[in-house]
Amino acid sequence: MKHLYPSLSFLAATTLLPPLASAATLPAAERPAHGRYTHPDPSEKLVAGKVLTEKGEGLPGATVFIKGTFIGTSTDQQGNFQLNTAFDGGTVTLVISYVGYDTREVLLQGPDQAISVVVKPSATLLGETIVSASRIEENILRAPVTVDKLSTRQIERITTPEVLSGLGQVKGLDVSSASMLFTSVSTRGFNTAKSERVIQLVDYMDTQLPSLNLSPGNLVGIPELDMESIEIIHGPASALYGANALSGVILFNSKDPFVYEGLSVRLRAGQRELLDGQLRYAKKLTEKLAIKINGSAFRADDWLATNYGPTQSSVNPAGSTLGYNAVNRYGEVGYAFNPYQQLPGGTNPELYGKTAYLPGFTEQQLIAGDNRTSSYRVQGTVSYLLRDDLKLTADAKHAEGTATYQNLSRFRVKGLGSNQYRLELKSSKGFIRAYTTEDFSGNSYEFNQLGSLIQRAPTTEGGNLSYQNLFYGTYNAVYSQARQAGQNQAAALATAQAAANATQLKPSDPRFSTLRSRIIDDRNATTGAQQYFNSYLHDVSAQRVFTLGEAGTNLVVGGAYRQYRLGSKGLLFSDRDGKRILNYEYGAYGQLSQTVFEERLKLAFAGRVDEFKNFKPAFSPRASAVYSLGENKQHNFRASYGKAFRSPSQPEQYLFSDIGTGVLLGNVGNGFQGYNTALFASPQTLGAAAANPTLLKSYEYNIAPLELEKVKTAEIGYKGALIANLYADVSYFRSRYDGFIGTQLFVGNTDGSRPTTQQLAAGYSTLYADQTKPTRVLYTYLNSKQEVSTQGVTAGLTYYFMRAFNLTGNYSLNVLDRSKLPAGFQTFFNTPKHKYNVGANGQVGNLSYSVNYRWVQGHLQEMPFAVGTISDYSTTDAYLGYLVPKWGTTFQAGISNAFDANNTQVFGGPQIGRLGYLGLRFDLQ
Repeated sequence: MKHLYPSLSFLAATTLLPPLASAATLPAAERPAHGRYTHPDPSEKLVAGKVLTEKGEGLPGATVFIKGTFIGTSTDQQGNFQLNTAFDGGTVTLVISYVGYDTREVLLQGPDQAISVVVKPSATLLGETIVSASRIEENILRAPVTVDKLSTRQIERITTPEVLSGLGQVKGLDVSSASMLFTSVSTRGFNTAKSERVIQLVDYMDTQLPSLNLSPGNLVGIPELDMESIEIIHGPASALYGANALSGVILFNSKDPFVYEGLSVRLRAGQRELLDGQLRYAKKLTEKLAIKINGSAFRADDWLATNYGPTQSSVNPAGSTLGYNAVNRYGEVGYAFNPYQQLPGGTNPELYGKTAYLPGFTEQQLIAGDNRTSSYRVQGTVSYLLRDDLKLTADAKHAEGTATYQNLSRFRVKGLGSNQYRLELKSSKGFIRAYTTEDFSGNSYEFNQLGSLIQRAPTTEGGNLSYQNLFYGTYNAVYSQARQAGQNQAAALATAQAAANATQLKPSDPRFSTLRSRIIDDRNATTGAQQYFNSYLHDVSAQRVFTLGEAGTNLVVGGAYRQYRLGSKGLLFSDRDGKRILNYEYGAYGQLSQTVFEERLKLAFAGRVDEFKNFKPAFSPRASAVYSLGENKQHNFRASYGKAFRSPSQPEQYLFSDIGTGVLLGNVGNGFQGYNTALFASPQTLGAAAANPTLLKSYEYNIAPLELEKVKTAEIGYKGALIANLYADVSYFRSRYDGFIGTQLFVGNTDGSRPTTQQLAAGYSTLYADQTKPTRVLYTYLNSKQEVSTQGVTAGLTYYFMRAFNLTGNYSLNVLDRSKLPAGFQTFFNTPKHKYNVGANGQVGNLSYSVNYRWVQGHLQEMPFAVGTISDYSTTDAYLGYLVPKWGTTFQAGISNAFDANNTQVFGGPQIGRLGYLGLRFDLQ
């Protein structure tokens, strides 16, 4: 086809002590986003000192706050800190905290520049906060839905080349890598290679490419050096996030330049010619003005797909003397010998009903050895404090990359990327945010189209005989000759295949290179394989938090408007008049929460209404309850019920791509009326139906305009500390899906009307490939009317023996209810029934490490590109880091899939092999 298309169950440890009144634990409505800003005031005095471990070593990255205020900072690589504070009210209390250590309070009578604070390791962390689940800051244990969080330290220990592919260590999360840098993520089933049901956000900005409504992994995201944390919502989240949060949200929180100052550099080199460099520089120019610069460059030799087994649609099995259609060979055009289309000299009747396939080309041959994958990103940010809790931020980002992407086909995306610009005004009570994303396709091309067009090219420049016609003619003629020479049918077929294969263009032939380059550079849908799009997404949103009285009642209200300006010059969308297609959606949401019974019971109701240009309005509610038990509320039971939806992607709405043999169309008009392709089995079948209106009517096919995909989910769960050192997170969910979007091939008129009998008869001889005629073979999108039910369980356990050694494990169960599904119904569930992770991590002095083993059960994958079963697969990932504080340098070593075990995550995708690296990270504050 012609178009493109965790927590790690180990949370960092903390104390079971009652929460301290530091800026880190104040309600979100009472503090800015991070609460770590300093005040410029002549009356302020310098406070400085050092944070130490029990062994007397400086502790880098610890946060130091003035209790009850927003004034704070973080320690440098030697554990030193300094900040300004006023002693007008008498004494001041410092609050010192760090992940994995008990929080300390130090009372100061006056300015002191020689403070020494020793912090002790703690067993478990119950004070971790998140912002994603309710769009306000809250304790992760009391989140109303299943949510996970990775800290900076956990992100640093991910050893896969693309950070999203490392999230497979999270319970309940499925990752699908179609290549080294192109990974999609899903939760709770219905996994795809393009992640259209989970939205990815960076500081609440969508990372999707506007033309395709998909996030290309972290190819155009932010570097790991600038990630403060990653938060993952499992399950429906449309009540607060709107369209496409059908299955979850992944939120990347970047580092604030006011909080995380200094220069950081990360360099890695390893197998497959891996070279990876990242740089982050942040500086507080004044007490109110800060800047941040990010840059990254990555390159390596990509993995290629090499599945040469037959596709599900292949008429012939592997090894057939008639050839067969292999999953990862392209241009294997098939021809069914028949009495209606005679080959030169006449088709041998013994071949009638048989289908012959051209040999086709592999990925390695089509990319001509250019299997380099790369990613380049640069970002600049300026932040200004209008008040202590009111910040204005502006930033710009450019990102592009080269990888392989899989959807209806496999695509080589070269120079694919986006430009993004943001302006945000944010306070402790809300925000106003506007951003724009522009995408571009670079020099991307499709493998299937490229292979097929090479086969249809003339054997000589300016000639009329194509390689495919030469193949079929040779096959037919040699078969007849072999039979006349006395060979049996099996031997004659083998002789014919050998002769026909010999006529085909070899990748070593200079003409192959000429044709390949010409077709890749050609954007015309019928003569070229290059993809082209250039679209814009404009998004404006706002939110306000209200505290209603003193009874623990909070109200969150917000809204958003989103506009798409789609552009493809008529090559992907129906913008053939040269004007951009304008599409829009907008919505408003609210959430009311109440705590009762000494704040042990937290009730919340959220709801959102969305309006669309092309669809009916959608209402997404979510009701939840969280009850906390234990002296320190360390046992938390939750229950929720919600609805969510996905709006069809922009291609599903506005696609128009004429590839010669048919037309790919979006479906937001009045739908389509046409005929099932079975009507065109032969001229006789068509003729008989045309003469009998009743028979013809039995072949009619009607497709209604697209609607929203919808899901209803009920969930219960527990999160907390079973005992002092044992942390658990368990959940059960049940979901009902309706309106899944699929595809349909049929014959109809491009304007949606049903062809007349005259149009049908006139089109048969050309197989509806005449682009001047309205009656064509059409391929469009439709909603399934079959409701699908699923259920599942996730369970994660972490046992903190000590800071030097912690054990982790998680398990996920996903079950599709097939009891009410029709035989042969394709669900595109694509999710293993069982999967689990087992790991260990810790820190011994300056040495830190982690190791994780992941196992995934084999399962059926119904992908648009190919359908088949992937085998059980596993991967072992390990990380080792050693910090030299006086140099501010961490020496690193990492490996993913250490034993090079089977790790094919996508049917038709590559085996994700071993990748080891050595590197270093340098931090200067």
